Amino acid sequence: MDDEAPIALGVVVEADRGSWPFALINGEPLVGCAAWAMDEAGIQLLDLTIPWEGVRDSGRPLVWHDSLCPMTPPDFLASCVRRAVAADAVVAGVLQVTDTVKEVEATSAGPVVGRTFDRDGLRRLASPLVLPSSVVARMDGWPPTDFGTALTRLRSVATVELRKAPLTALRVASEADLARLEALTRG
Repeated sequence: MDDEAPIALGVVVEADRGSWPFALINGEPLVGCAAWAMDEAGIQLLDLTIPWEGVRDSGRPLVWHDSLCPMTPPDFLASCVRRAVAADAVVAGVLQVTDTVKEVEATSAGPVVGRTFDRDGLRRLASPLVLPSSVVARMDGWPPTDFGTALTRLRSVATVELRKAPLTALRVASEADLARLEALTRG
């Protein structure tokens, strides 16, 4: 992170993700790649055993980075911290939806496929979630480890900005995702 960006505290979230954080990508565990990116971005790593009061009282922004988005580039993480501080808003990395998304209605005869959603207005949550220090100061504890739940709760107490993440911020949820991400990042 450059000298003008504030030093943020950060957690690589691996809880509630099964064994996926320990799967290998390019020969390294996902959680290790995510931690490396945080370190390269100049974010001071913490773990969830640190008492929340110390984090809250630090006066620093908090980066919540998903171990299942291990190849999120350090420069993107750092830029999200700078934006969260400048805007005094929660910043969430998102990817554009490229799949076709259909509405399905439950009927007595079974599910019926309905309308197709316009993909241009759809986003899927990636990583990170960056909380400016003003938001951290108002919280009573760690954000939920489920990023969707965390973002929903944060929207009720702060302005949230969605920031387009690079494709390498893809969330791993299957072997196919892992293979795709590995192909995208193989050096």
